[in-house]
Amino acid sequence: MQSAIPSQLGLNHRSGSLQESLAGKTLLVIGATAFIAACAHISFPLPFTPVPLTLQNFAVILVGMALGPIAGFSAMVLYLAEGALGLPVFTPSGGPAGVAHLLGPNGGFLFSYPLAAAIAGWMVRALQPITTRFRSALAAATVATLPIFLLGAGWLAYYAHHNVTATWSLAVAPFIPGEIVKITFAAGIFCSIRRWRQS
Repeated sequence: MQSAIPSQLGLNHRSGSLQESLAGKTLLVIGATAFIAACAHISFPLPFTPVPLTLQNFAVILVGMALGPIAGFSAMVLYLAEGALGLPVFTPSGGPAGVAHLLGPNGGFLFSYPLAAAIAGWMVRALQPITTRFRSALAAATVATLPIFLLGAGWLAYYAHHNVTATWSLAVAPFIPGEIVKITFAAGIFCSIRRWRQS
């Protein structure tokens, strides 16, 4: 009887720790959606394209690397759900909100975010035993950017009936310099976060 009590207490302690962990992860996921929404509102419309220049990609990649593939993917799905419900989490465009925004010209970029975050989170962890932390983060951020551009540009081409040349000029080429900066900053901030956690 006495041996059963410590065992039960240990089980309760482990259960409590698990609940705290799940609660912590849930808060991180919710906080991540708020961070992405804030970065989405740092937006600079470009006169020649419906695709604005924002910090969303930076936020998506950083969240994916920081939270890992599963939590990062979950955060992006929650973010899209919040936007679909009409919450002001997407880049302000002056157009329709909610599901209509998801089906607009920038819908492909938005729908790519869960995949991009999962890739960033998985790849940075897979590469860390092979190369330096910054190089693994830089490689993960670069690869995670590819589905953002592929799905975003592909959807815009379908939505607006653009050919390959027009799509490249409207949805890819103008954003490459800024994306290089965002990738580099995301990798650097992720490495700083990891160092802080280990200190």
